[in-house]
Amino acid sequence: MNSRSAPEVRCPRCRAWTSFSPDNRWRPFCSERCRMADLGAWAQEEFRLPARPPVEDDPDLRE
Repeated sequence: MNSRSAPEVRCPRCRAWTSFSPDNRWRPFCSERCRMADLGAWAQEEFRLPARPPVEDDPDLRE
């Protein structure tokens, strides 16, 4: 028998501790509210990776 309990993780949105187990239907979030807030942030393009402008002198960009 394995009696390991589910790990506790921080909710990516509100940083509250929550169980990362199949019993938590919103995992890794603590609630539906946090899950939907995070989804809304993605839809509003709040999560972006910085882009570097192309360098004109880069030989790989020449034709």
